[in-house]
Amino acid sequence: MAEIRKITFVASECQPYIASGGLGDVIGSLPKAIAKAKKNYEVSVIVPCYSKIDKKIKSKMEFIAQTTVALAWRKQYCGIYRLIEKNVTYYFIDNEYYFKRDRLYGYFDDAERFAFFSKAAIEVMLHLGEIPHIIHCHDWQTGLLPIYLRTVYYGNVLLMNVKTIFTIHNIEYQGRYHLGEEIMEDVFGVSINDGYLLEYKGGLNIMKGAMESSNKVSTVSPTYAEEICTPTYAHELEHEVIRVKDEGKLFGILNGIDTTFYNPSKDKAIYKKYSVKSLEDKKINKARLQEELNLPVSENTPLIGMVSRLVSHKGLDILRDAFDTIAALDLQIVILGTGDTYYENFLKEMEYRYPNKVRTIIDFNQVLSRKIYAGCDLFLMPSKSEPCGLSQMIASTYGTVAIVRETGGLKDSIIDVQKENGMGYTFKDLNGYQMYETIKRAINDYNSPEWEKIVVAAISKDFSWKQSAKEYIKEYEKLLK
Repeated sequence: MAEIRKITFVASECQPYIASGGLGDVIGSLPKAIAKAKKNYEVSVIVPCYSKIDKKIKSKMEFIAQTTVALAWRKQYCGIYRLIEKNVTYYFIDNEYYFKRDRLYGYFDDAERFAFFSKAAIEVMLHLGEIPHIIHCHDWQTGLLPIYLRTVYYGNVLLMNVKTIFTIHNIEYQGRYHLGEEIMEDVFGVSINDGYLLEYKGGLNIMKGAMESSNKVSTVSPTYAEEICTPTYAHELEHEVIRVKDEGKLFGILNGIDTTFYNPSKDKAIYKKYSVKSLEDKKINKARLQEELNLPVSENTPLIGMVSRLVSHKGLDILRDAFDTIAALDLQIVILGTGDTYYENFLKEMEYRYPNKVRTIIDFNQVLSRKIYAGCDLFLMPSKSEPCGLSQMIASTYGTVAIVRETGGLKDSIIDVQKENGMGYTFKDLNGYQMYETIKRAINDYNSPEWEKIVVAAISKDFSWKQSAKEYIKEYEKLLK
Protein backbone atom coordinates (compact mmCIF):
# COMPACT_ATOMS: atom_id res chain seq x y z
CA MET A 1 0.00 0.00 0.00
CA ALA A 2 1.29 3.48 -0.96
CA GLU A 3 2.58 5.68 1.84
CA ILE A 4 0.09 8.27 3.13
CA ARG A 5 1.02 11.81 2.10
CA LYS A 6 -0.48 14.85 3.79
CA ILE A 7 -1.06 18.00 1.74
CA THR A 8 -2.36 21.15 3.44
CA PHE A 9 -3.66 24.15 1.51
CA VAL A 10 -3.57 27.50 3.29
CA ALA A 11 -5.54 30.36 1.73
CA SER A 12 -7.54 33.44 2.66
CA GLU A 13 -10.76 32.27 0.98
CA CYS A 14 -12.48 29.10 -0.21
CA GLN A 15 -15.67 28.47 -2.17
CA PRO A 16 -18.45 27.74 -1.16
CA TYR A 17 -17.70 28.92 2.39
CA ILE A 18 -16.36 32.41 1.63
CA ALA A 19 -14.97 33.86 -1.59
CA SER A 20 -14.44 37.15 -3.37
CA GLY A 21 -12.98 35.93 -6.65
CA GLY A 22 -10.90 33.40 -8.54
CA LEU A 23 -8.73 32.45 -5.57
CA GLY A 24 -11.78 31.18 -3.71
CA ASP A 25 -12.85 29.15 -6.75
CA VAL A 26 -9.42 27.49 -6.94
CA ILE A 27 -9.31 26.56 -3.26
CA GLY A 28 -12.87 25.30 -3.48
CA SER A 29 -12.01 22.94 -6.36
CA LEU A 30 -8.32 21.97 -6.47
CA PRO A 31 -8.03 20.25 -3.06
CA LYS A 32 -11.06 18.07 -3.87
CA ALA A 33 -9.56 17.20 -7.26
CA ILE A 34 -6.25 16.26 -5.61
CA ALA A 35 -7.99 14.06 -3.04
CA LYS A 36 -10.01 12.35 -5.76
CA ALA A 37 -7.02 11.77 -8.03
CA LYS A 38 -4.62 10.41 -5.41
CA LYS A 39 -6.09 7.98 -2.88
CA ASN A 40 -3.01 7.97 -0.62
CA TYR A 41 -3.18 11.77 -0.21
CA GLU A 42 -4.81 13.22 2.89
CA VAL A 43 -5.85 16.72 1.87
CA SER A 44 -6.77 19.55 4.21
CA VAL A 45 -7.49 23.26 3.86
CA ILE A 46 -6.96 26.03 6.41
CA VAL A 47 -8.93 29.28 6.01
CA PRO A 48 -10.02 32.13 8.30
CA CYS A 49 -13.39 31.75 10.03
CA TYR A 50 -14.82 35.05 8.80
CA SER A 51 -17.99 36.31 10.45
CA LYS A 52 -19.49 36.61 6.94
CA ILE A 53 -19.56 32.83 6.49
CA ASP A 54 -23.18 31.72 6.24
CA LYS A 55 -24.73 30.62 9.54
CA LYS A 56 -25.98 27.38 7.95
CA ILE A 57 -22.40 26.47 7.07
CA LYS A 58 -21.15 27.46 10.53
CA SER A 59 -23.76 25.23 12.13
CA LYS A 60 -22.15 22.24 10.41
CA MET A 61 -18.69 23.06 11.78
CA GLU A 62 -17.31 21.19 14.78
CA PHE A 63 -15.37 23.14 17.41
CA ILE A 64 -12.37 20.90 18.13
CA ALA A 65 -9.78 22.96 20.01
CA GLN A 66 -8.40 26.34 20.94
CA THR A 67 -4.88 27.60 21.36
CA THR A 68 -2.92 30.84 21.68
CA VAL A 69 -0.84 32.37 18.90
CA ALA A 70 2.13 34.59 19.73
CA LEU A 71 2.53 37.32 17.13
CA ALA A 72 5.45 39.58 18.07
CA TRP A 73 4.44 40.98 21.51
CA ARG A 74 0.78 39.91 21.14
CA LYS A 75 -0.84 36.72 22.34
CA GLN A 76 -4.06 36.08 20.47
CA TYR A 77 -6.88 33.59 20.87
CA CYS A 78 -7.19 31.01 18.10
CA GLY A 79 -10.30 28.82 17.91
CA ILE A 80 -10.23 25.81 15.60
CA TYR A 81 -13.32 24.54 13.79
CA ARG A 82 -13.45 21.52 11.50
CA LEU A 83 -15.66 20.45 8.62
CA ILE A 84 -15.11 17.35 6.45
CA GLU A 85 -16.56 17.29 2.94
CA LYS A 86 -15.72 15.19 -0.13
CA ASN A 87 -12.60 13.63 1.41
CA VAL A 88 -11.15 17.05 2.31
CA THR A 89 -10.79 18.29 5.90
CA TYR A 90 -11.39 22.03 6.31
CA TYR A 91 -10.04 23.88 9.35
CA PHE A 92 -11.41 27.34 10.11
CA ILE A 93 -9.31 29.66 12.28
CA ASP A 94 -11.47 31.77 14.56
CA ASN A 95 -10.48 35.16 15.94
CA GLU A 96 -13.16 37.84 15.98
CA TYR A 97 -10.69 40.70 16.38
CA TYR A 98 -9.19 39.93 12.97
CA PHE A 99 -12.03 38.24 11.07
CA LYS A 100 -15.27 39.81 12.30
CA ARG A 101 -15.32 42.37 9.48
CA ASP A 102 -17.72 43.40 6.71
CA ARG A 103 -15.16 42.59 4.00
CA LEU A 104 -12.37 40.08 3.54
CA TYR A 105 -9.71 42.63 2.61
CA GLY A 106 -9.01 46.34 2.44
CA TYR A 107 -8.34 47.25 6.08
CA PHE A 108 -5.48 49.30 7.53
CA ASP A 109 -4.33 46.30 9.57
CA ASP A 110 -4.42 43.67 6.79
CA ALA A 111 -0.69 43.10 7.32
CA GLU A 112 -1.32 42.14 10.95
CA ARG A 113 -4.49 40.18 10.18
CA PHE A 114 -2.80 37.88 7.70
CA ALA A 115 0.44 37.68 9.66
CA PHE A 116 -1.73 36.27 12.44
CA PHE A 117 -3.45 33.90 10.01
CA SER A 118 -0.14 32.62 8.60
CA LYS A 119 1.30 32.06 12.07
CA ALA A 120 -1.96 30.56 13.36
CA ALA A 121 -2.04 28.04 10.50
CA ILE A 122 1.33 26.67 11.65
CA GLU A 123 0.26 26.65 15.29
CA VAL A 124 -2.93 24.75 14.40
CA MET A 125 -0.88 22.06 12.68
CA LEU A 126 1.37 21.76 15.72
CA HIS A 127 -1.50 21.85 18.22
CA LEU A 128 -3.46 19.13 16.40
CA GLY A 129 -0.39 17.06 15.60
CA GLU A 130 -1.31 17.22 11.92
CA ILE A 131 2.05 17.98 10.32
CA PRO A 132 1.79 17.78 6.53
CA HIS A 133 4.44 16.73 4.06
CA ILE A 134 3.63 19.78 1.90
CA ILE A 135 2.04 23.12 2.73
CA HIS A 136 0.59 24.80 -0.36
CA CYS A 137 0.22 28.56 0.23
CA HIS A 138 -1.73 30.98 -1.97
CA ASP A 139 -1.11 34.68 -2.64
CA TRP A 140 0.44 37.28 -0.37
CA GLN A 141 -2.08 36.79 2.46
CA THR A 142 -0.33 33.48 3.28
CA GLY A 143 3.13 34.56 2.16
CA LEU A 144 4.46 34.92 5.69
CA LEU A 145 3.90 31.20 6.37
CA PRO A 146 6.98 29.95 4.47
CA ILE A 147 8.93 32.90 5.89
CA TYR A 148 7.97 31.87 9.44
CA LEU A 149 9.01 28.28 8.73
CA ARG A 150 12.41 29.55 7.63
CA THR A 151 12.88 31.94 10.55
CA VAL A 152 10.71 31.65 13.68
CA TYR A 153 10.28 27.86 13.39
CA TYR A 154 13.73 27.09 12.05
CA GLY A 155 15.06 24.08 13.92
CA ASN A 156 11.65 22.83 15.05
CA VAL A 157 12.10 19.09 14.59
CA LEU A 158 8.42 18.56 13.76
CA LEU A 159 8.52 21.05 10.88
CA MET A 160 12.05 20.76 9.52
CA ASN A 161 11.10 18.33 6.71
CA VAL A 162 7.94 20.15 5.62
CA LYS A 163 8.07 21.40 2.01
CA THR A 164 6.29 24.51 0.78
CA ILE A 165 4.78 25.67 -2.51
CA PHE A 166 3.71 29.27 -2.97
CA THR A 167 1.18 30.01 -5.73
CA ILE A 168 0.88 33.47 -7.28
CA HIS A 169 -2.67 34.08 -8.45
CA ASN A 170 -2.08 37.73 -9.34
CA ILE A 171 1.36 39.31 -8.97
CA GLU A 172 -0.15 42.80 -8.85
CA TYR A 173 -1.11 42.25 -5.21
CA GLN A 174 2.14 41.61 -3.34
CA GLY A 175 1.65 42.73 0.25
CA ARG A 176 3.96 45.76 0.09
CA TYR A 177 4.68 47.88 3.15
CA HIS A 178 7.02 50.67 4.11
CA LEU A 179 10.40 49.53 5.38
CA GLY A 180 10.72 49.73 9.14
CA GLU A 181 11.56 47.69 12.19
CA GLU A 182 8.15 48.51 13.68
CA ILE A 183 6.45 46.45 10.95
CA MET A 184 9.10 43.76 10.63
CA GLU A 185 9.41 43.00 14.32
CA ASP A 186 6.33 44.54 15.99
CA VAL A 187 3.73 43.45 13.41
CA PHE A 188 5.19 40.44 11.61
CA GLY A 189 7.25 39.16 14.52
CA VAL A 190 10.26 38.57 12.24
CA SER A 191 13.69 39.46 13.59
CA ILE A 192 15.44 42.35 11.88
CA ASN A 193 18.30 39.89 11.32
CA ASP A 194 16.02 38.02 8.92
CA GLY A 195 14.86 41.21 7.26
CA TYR A 196 16.69 40.43 4.02
CA LEU A 197 13.90 37.97 3.18
CA LEU A 198 11.26 40.69 3.15
CA GLU A 199 13.23 43.72 2.02
CA TYR A 200 12.78 44.72 -1.60
CA LYS A 201 13.27 48.02 -3.40
CA GLY A 202 13.29 50.13 -0.26
CA GLY A 203 10.28 48.48 1.37
CA LEU A 204 8.87 45.21 2.68
CA ASN A 205 7.35 42.80 0.20
CA ILE A 206 5.60 39.68 1.53
CA MET A 207 5.30 38.01 -1.87
CA LYS A 208 9.01 38.46 -2.49
CA GLY A 209 9.82 36.87 0.86
CA ALA A 210 7.43 33.98 0.19
CA MET A 211 9.05 33.30 -3.19
CA GLU A 212 12.51 33.27 -1.64
CA SER A 213 11.49 31.10 1.31
CA SER A 214 9.39 28.47 -0.52
CA ASN A 215 10.70 25.29 -2.10
CA LYS A 216 8.62 25.87 -5.23
CA VAL A 217 6.72 28.81 -6.75
CA SER A 218 3.80 28.32 -9.13
CA THR A 219 1.47 30.49 -11.15
CA VAL A 220 -2.00 29.78 -12.49
CA SER A 221 -0.97 29.29 -16.13
CA PRO A 222 2.29 28.43 -17.95
CA THR A 223 2.22 31.61 -20.05
CA TYR A 224 1.76 33.80 -16.95
CA ALA A 225 4.87 32.17 -15.44
CA GLU A 226 6.79 33.43 -18.47
CA GLU A 227 5.13 36.85 -18.57
CA ILE A 228 5.92 37.77 -14.95
CA CYS A 229 9.62 37.52 -15.76
CA THR A 230 9.15 40.81 -17.66
CA PRO A 231 8.64 44.37 -16.34
CA THR A 232 5.38 44.65 -18.33
CA TYR A 233 3.63 42.06 -16.17
CA ALA A 234 5.67 41.72 -12.96
CA HIS A 235 4.75 45.01 -11.23
CA GLU A 236 8.41 45.61 -10.24
CA LEU A 237 8.97 42.06 -9.01
CA GLU A 238 10.61 40.73 -12.19
CA HIS A 239 14.12 40.49 -10.68
CA GLU A 240 12.89 38.17 -7.95
CA VAL A 241 10.83 36.11 -10.41
CA ILE A 242 13.83 35.68 -12.70
CA ARG A 243 15.98 34.61 -9.74
CA VAL A 244 13.39 32.03 -8.70
CA LYS A 245 13.14 30.80 -12.29
CA ASP A 246 16.93 30.48 -12.58
CA GLU A 247 16.89 28.34 -9.43
CA GLY A 248 14.42 25.97 -11.12
CA LYS A 249 11.67 26.77 -8.61
CA LEU A 250 9.12 28.38 -10.95
CA PHE A 251 6.37 26.57 -12.86
CA GLY A 252 2.88 27.31 -14.17
CA ILE A 253 -0.21 25.11 -14.21
CA LEU A 254 -3.47 26.22 -15.80
CA ASN A 255 -6.41 26.42 -13.42
CA GLY A 256 -9.57 24.46 -14.10
CA ILE A 257 -13.20 25.22 -13.34
CA ASP A 258 -15.84 23.40 -11.36
CA THR A 259 -17.58 21.55 -14.21
CA THR A 260 -20.27 20.29 -11.84
CA PHE A 261 -21.35 23.84 -10.99
CA TYR A 262 -20.73 25.23 -14.49
CA ASN A 263 -22.67 22.68 -16.52
CA PRO A 264 -25.39 23.69 -19.00
CA SER A 265 -27.07 20.30 -18.69
CA LYS A 266 -27.63 20.85 -14.94
CA ASP A 267 -27.65 24.63 -14.50
CA LYS A 268 -30.94 25.77 -12.95
CA ALA A 269 -30.08 29.44 -13.51
CA ILE A 270 -30.35 29.30 -17.31
CA TYR A 271 -33.57 29.40 -19.31
CA LYS A 272 -33.37 25.83 -20.66
CA LYS A 273 -30.81 23.15 -19.90
CA TYR A 274 -28.87 21.68 -22.83
CA SER A 275 -25.80 19.64 -23.73
CA VAL A 276 -23.65 18.89 -26.76
CA LYS A 277 -26.41 16.48 -27.83
CA SER A 278 -29.16 19.12 -27.63
CA LEU A 279 -27.62 22.32 -28.97
CA GLU A 280 -30.96 23.37 -30.43
CA ASP A 281 -31.95 24.21 -26.85
CA LYS A 282 -29.04 26.66 -26.63
CA LYS A 283 -30.88 28.72 -29.26
CA ILE A 284 -33.84 28.94 -26.84
CA ASN A 285 -31.48 30.48 -24.27
CA LYS A 286 -30.38 33.05 -26.82
CA ALA A 287 -33.93 34.05 -27.73
CA ARG A 288 -34.98 34.29 -24.08
CA LEU A 289 -31.92 36.40 -23.23
CA GLN A 290 -32.66 38.75 -26.11
CA GLU A 291 -36.25 39.02 -24.86
CA GLU A 292 -35.20 39.70 -21.26
CA LEU A 293 -32.77 42.41 -22.37
CA ASN A 294 -35.29 43.91 -24.82
CA LEU A 295 -33.04 43.28 -27.81
CA PRO A 296 -34.49 42.29 -31.20
CA VAL A 297 -34.93 38.51 -31.15
CA SER A 298 -32.88 37.23 -34.07
CA GLU A 299 -31.30 33.81 -34.38
CA ASN A 300 -29.20 34.94 -37.36
CA THR A 301 -27.63 37.91 -35.54
CA PRO A 302 -24.56 36.81 -33.53
CA LEU A 303 -24.80 37.80 -29.87
CA ILE A 304 -21.50 38.65 -28.13
CA GLY A 305 -21.26 38.61 -24.34
CA MET A 306 -18.86 40.07 -21.80
CA VAL A 307 -18.91 39.37 -18.05
CA SER A 308 -16.08 41.40 -16.63
CA ARG A 309 -14.79 43.96 -14.20
CA LEU A 310 -14.99 47.18 -16.16
CA VAL A 311 -11.40 48.32 -15.76
CA SER A 312 -8.53 49.14 -18.10
CA HIS A 313 -6.51 45.94 -17.68
CA LYS A 314 -9.53 43.92 -18.86
CA GLY A 315 -9.03 45.56 -22.27
CA LEU A 316 -11.79 48.13 -21.91
CA ASP A 317 -9.63 50.84 -23.46
CA ILE A 318 -9.14 48.99 -26.75
CA LEU A 319 -12.84 48.08 -26.73
CA ARG A 320 -13.61 51.80 -26.32
CA ASP A 321 -11.33 52.72 -29.22
CA ALA A 322 -12.88 50.16 -31.58
CA PHE A 323 -16.47 50.20 -30.35
CA ASP A 324 -18.07 52.22 -33.15
CA THR A 325 -16.34 50.09 -35.80
CA ILE A 326 -17.46 46.87 -34.09
CA ALA A 327 -21.01 48.17 -33.65
CA ALA A 328 -21.21 48.72 -37.42
CA LEU A 329 -21.08 44.93 -37.88
CA ASP A 330 -24.20 42.78 -37.90
CA LEU A 331 -24.16 41.75 -34.23
CA GLN A 332 -25.50 42.41 -30.75
CA ILE A 333 -23.42 42.97 -27.61
CA VAL A 334 -24.37 42.44 -23.95
CA ILE A 335 -21.97 43.56 -21.20
CA LEU A 336 -22.36 42.75 -17.50
CA GLY A 337 -20.10 44.07 -14.77
CA THR A 338 -19.03 46.88 -12.50
CA GLY A 339 -15.80 48.86 -12.30
CA ASP A 340 -14.41 52.28 -13.08
CA THR A 341 -17.07 54.95 -13.39
CA TYR A 342 -15.51 56.13 -16.66
CA TYR A 343 -16.00 52.75 -18.38
CA GLU A 344 -19.43 52.23 -16.81
CA ASN A 345 -20.57 55.59 -18.22
CA PHE A 346 -18.96 54.94 -21.60
CA LEU A 347 -20.68 51.58 -22.02
CA LYS A 348 -24.06 53.01 -20.95
CA GLU A 349 -23.52 55.72 -23.56
CA MET A 350 -22.92 52.97 -26.17
CA GLU A 351 -26.22 51.38 -25.18
CA TYR A 352 -27.95 54.75 -25.67
CA ARG A 353 -26.23 55.22 -29.03
CA TYR A 354 -27.01 51.69 -30.29
CA PRO A 355 -30.34 50.78 -28.64
CA ASN A 356 -31.00 47.76 -30.91
CA LYS A 357 -27.48 46.36 -30.60
CA VAL A 358 -26.01 47.03 -27.16
CA ARG A 359 -27.07 46.30 -23.60
CA THR A 360 -24.95 47.35 -20.62
CA ILE A 361 -25.91 46.05 -17.17
CA ILE A 362 -23.90 47.68 -14.37
CA ASP A 363 -24.28 45.00 -11.75
CA PHE A 364 -22.69 41.95 -10.12
CA ASN A 365 -25.30 39.33 -10.93
CA GLN A 366 -24.32 35.65 -10.93
CA VAL A 367 -27.64 34.40 -12.27
CA LEU A 368 -27.60 36.82 -15.20
CA SER A 369 -23.94 35.98 -15.86
CA ARG A 370 -24.84 32.32 -16.38
CA LYS A 371 -27.71 33.31 -18.69
CA ILE A 372 -25.15 35.28 -20.71
CA TYR A 373 -22.74 32.33 -20.80
CA ALA A 374 -25.59 30.14 -22.06
CA GLY A 375 -27.42 32.57 -24.33
CA CYS A 376 -24.61 34.23 -26.27
CA ASP A 377 -22.90 32.90 -29.39
CA LEU A 378 -19.53 34.50 -28.69
CA PHE A 379 -17.72 35.71 -25.56
CA LEU A 380 -15.18 38.53 -25.61
CA MET A 381 -12.12 38.83 -23.32
CA PRO A 382 -9.58 41.36 -24.70
CA SER A 383 -7.52 41.55 -21.48
CA LYS A 384 -4.18 43.35 -21.15
CA SER A 385 -3.20 40.68 -18.64
CA GLU A 386 -5.00 37.61 -17.31
CA PRO A 387 -3.09 35.28 -14.95
CA CYS A 388 -5.54 32.49 -15.74
CA GLY A 389 -9.08 33.67 -16.38
CA LEU A 390 -12.17 31.59 -15.74
CA SER A 391 -14.81 33.27 -17.91
CA GLN A 392 -13.36 32.02 -21.20
CA MET A 393 -13.46 28.45 -19.85
CA ILE A 394 -16.99 28.81 -18.49
CA ALA A 395 -18.24 30.31 -21.77
CA SER A 396 -16.66 27.49 -23.79
CA THR A 397 -18.21 24.90 -21.48
CA TYR A 398 -21.60 26.46 -22.33
CA GLY A 399 -20.81 26.27 -26.06
CA THR A 400 -20.26 30.02 -26.29
CA VAL A 401 -17.16 30.49 -28.40
CA ALA A 402 -14.45 32.66 -26.83
CA ILE A 403 -12.63 35.57 -28.49
CA VAL A 404 -9.50 36.36 -26.43
CA ARG A 405 -6.23 38.21 -26.53
CA GLU A 406 -3.21 35.90 -26.30
CA THR A 407 -2.07 36.60 -22.75
CA GLY A 408 -1.67 34.43 -19.64
CA GLY A 409 -4.27 31.74 -19.19
CA LEU A 410 -6.30 33.04 -22.15
CA LYS A 411 -3.48 31.98 -24.47
CA ASP A 412 -3.11 28.62 -22.71
CA SER A 413 -6.80 27.73 -22.68
CA ILE A 414 -8.21 28.97 -26.01
CA ILE A 415 -6.89 27.57 -29.30
CA ASP A 416 -7.69 29.51 -32.47
CA VAL A 417 -9.96 27.72 -34.94
CA GLN A 418 -7.29 28.08 -37.60
CA LYS A 419 -5.06 25.70 -35.61
CA GLU A 420 -5.38 22.00 -34.79
CA ASN A 421 -8.06 21.31 -32.16
CA GLY A 422 -9.18 24.94 -32.39
CA MET A 423 -12.29 26.02 -30.49
CA GLY A 424 -12.06 29.81 -30.25
CA TYR A 425 -10.60 33.00 -31.69
CA THR A 426 -7.41 34.73 -30.59
CA PHE A 427 -5.49 37.89 -31.41
CA LYS A 428 -1.98 38.78 -30.28
CA ASP A 429 -1.49 42.53 -29.85
CA LEU A 430 -3.30 44.91 -27.52
CA ASN A 431 -4.81 46.62 -30.50
CA GLY A 432 -8.41 47.60 -31.24
CA TYR A 433 -8.05 46.94 -34.96
CA GLN A 434 -6.77 43.38 -34.37
CA MET A 435 -9.66 42.75 -32.02
CA TYR A 436 -12.12 44.10 -34.62
CA GLU A 437 -10.66 41.87 -37.35
CA THR A 438 -10.90 38.83 -35.07
CA ILE A 439 -14.53 39.59 -34.20
CA LYS A 440 -15.28 40.01 -37.91
CA ARG A 441 -13.63 36.64 -38.61
CA ALA A 442 -15.78 35.00 -35.93
CA ILE A 443 -18.96 36.56 -37.34
CA ASN A 444 -18.11 35.31 -40.84
CA ASP A 445 -17.70 31.79 -39.42
CA TYR A 446 -20.98 32.15 -37.54
CA ASN A 447 -22.71 32.46 -40.88
CA SER A 448 -20.90 29.44 -42.36
CA PRO A 449 -21.61 25.67 -42.26
CA GLU A 450 -18.53 25.26 -40.02
CA TRP A 451 -20.09 27.03 -37.04
CA GLU A 452 -21.70 24.03 -35.40
CA LYS A 453 -18.37 22.15 -35.48
CA ILE A 454 -16.72 25.07 -33.67
CA VAL A 455 -19.46 25.15 -31.02
CA VAL A 456 -19.15 21.38 -30.51
CA ALA A 457 -15.37 21.72 -30.13
CA ALA A 458 -15.82 24.44 -27.50
CA ILE A 459 -18.48 22.68 -25.42
CA SER A 460 -16.54 19.38 -25.61
CA LYS A 461 -13.26 20.83 -24.32
CA ASP A 462 -12.39 19.49 -20.85
CA PHE A 463 -11.73 22.44 -18.52
CA SER A 464 -12.15 20.40 -15.34
CA TRP A 465 -9.51 20.23 -12.62
CA LYS A 466 -8.66 16.64 -13.56
CA GLN A 467 -5.60 17.39 -15.70
CA SER A 468 -4.41 20.29 -13.53
CA ALA A 469 -4.63 18.10 -10.42
CA LYS A 470 -2.43 15.49 -12.11
CA GLU A 471 0.17 18.17 -12.90
CA TYR A 472 0.19 19.45 -9.31
CA ILE A 473 0.58 15.89 -8.04
CA LYS A 474 3.65 15.50 -10.28
CA GLU A 475 5.16 18.61 -8.66
CA TYR A 476 4.27 17.33 -5.17
CA GLU A 477 5.94 14.01 -5.95
CA LYS A 478 9.12 15.77 -7.09
CA LEU A 479 9.25 17.64 -3.78
CA LEU A 480 8.69 14.47 -1.77
CA LYS A 481 11.52 12.48 -3.36
